[in-house]
Amino acid sequence: MLIAVIIVLMTILIMINDVQKRNKALLELEEKLSKAGINEIDEMTGVEFEHYLSILLKKYGYQVRITPGSNDFGADLILEGSERVVVQAKRYKRKVGIKAVQEINSARTYYKAKEAWVITNNYFSSQAMELADSTGVKLFDRNELVNLILLISTNSSSSRIAE
Repeated sequence: MLIAVIIVLMTILIMINDVQKRNKALLELEEKLSKAGINEIDEMTGVEFEHYLSILLKKYGYQVRITPGSNDFGADLILEGSERVVVQAKRYKRKVGIKAVQEINSARTYYKAKEAWVITNNYFSSQAMELADSTGVKLFDRNELVNLILLISTNSSSSRIAE
């Protein structure tokens, strides 16, 4: 009986240690991502870019929810503020095409959001820009992303992006 209690206690201690390690790793990742510039963003994975944007947008005062990796209905992030905003994050090595605009526009309806955004570390194709213009989807290209990063790092403003 004593051995069983010891085994249970050891298992609990190991589990607590694992949770502490994971929490520390998450804090270190958040710190690293929050300091990233555009060159570091270019090297991120898509998932890291989503997490980076969630950190950045939290600094603007949004409550951010990251959607599941699959079955996300076209949105990577859900922002809650004065209005709901759906965001698709595209960390690409090439221009973002029309499909991203189509997907986030559909996600806006599904999630009952007021606005729909696509944010990329690159630029948008002319077709994507044309469709976004006609549907009211907001596009944030590389230059606008850099401006958002600089704005946060220079004045830590909590004003909303779209306002």
